[in-house]
Amino acid sequence: MMPLLEATGVRKSYRGGDNAVVPVLTDVSLAVEKGEAVAIVGASGSGKSTLLHLLGALDRPTGGAIALGGVPYASLDATARNRLRNQQVGFVFQFHHLLREFTALENVAMPLLIAGWDEAGAHARAAELLSAVDLAERMTHRPTEMSGGEQQRCAVARAMVNSPSLLLADEPSGNLDNFHSGQLHDLLFALVREHGTALVVVTHNQPLAERADRVLLLRNGTLHDVSAQREVF
Repeated sequence: MMPLLEATGVRKSYRGGDNAVVPVLTDVSLAVEKGEAVAIVGASGSGKSTLLHLLGALDRPTGGAIALGGVPYASLDATARNRLRNQQVGFVFQFHHLLREFTALENVAMPLLIAGWDEAGAHARAAELLSAVDLAERMTHRPTEMSGGEQQRCAVARAMVNSPSLLLADEPSGNLDNFHSGQLHDLLFALVREHGTALVVVTHNQPLAERADRVLLLRNGTLHDVSAQREVF
């Protein structure tokens, strides 16, 4: 069967201040099956976030190919790429990126409204997801009225509201203490298992990485399967 997400020979480089080419990713290949959870670990500055942005069609690679559901990103125009990100990919970042002037319900409903849902339907679906992440009592609260853990759970609800086939998470518990990190990890895995969503998570958190089906180490611009090893942490 065709993988849900496939990256082949992906390269990414930037130009430095002196106009010299700075390679970040040199030869990354990755295949993620539907419903599979993959953790990517590596040293700070190794390119983990860069790779996640490429996998989510937030940026374009210098070389190589990426496809989701058999559709190559290179074949999509700007409108189609935006539609793919909105409808098929969910994002959770270290910082929740909630809109401060909107309530939790309005934040979670936003991707649905962008996708063309009517307001009543979008709010009903958003309320369903907020209840699933134990925020039923916080729907009318704005981000500044919620704790850090609640804000991040709200961000998870927003990422899952469109039932994406792929969820990308970049240090999702990086700003939380151990207790709230564990709660968030439980929530993430419960949701992706329930919905059959593939998860690719970038993390320095060992307990989170160990819950994944596979652990990949990004080193020297390439990925290495280290699922059976522990010393990478």
